[in-house]
Amino acid sequence: MASQTSRAKPKAVPLAEFVADIDRRRAETGITELPRNSGKRRTASKRALLKAIEDAGGKW
Repeated sequence: MASQTSRAKPKAVPLAEFVADIDRRRAETGITELPRNSGKRRTASKRALLKAIEDAGGKW
């Protein structure tokens, strides 16, 4: 039997509203920057890709 409680589609949140909500929550918690991934478990192919991006002048 199908669920009788949730028939409506969830309301889509506009991107600008989503970003504003994230900014507001970060300000409330005092988190200004998230720590970067240490990269200790990256595969060789991922390391090569990131190096190629960096060598091309990109910042990942």
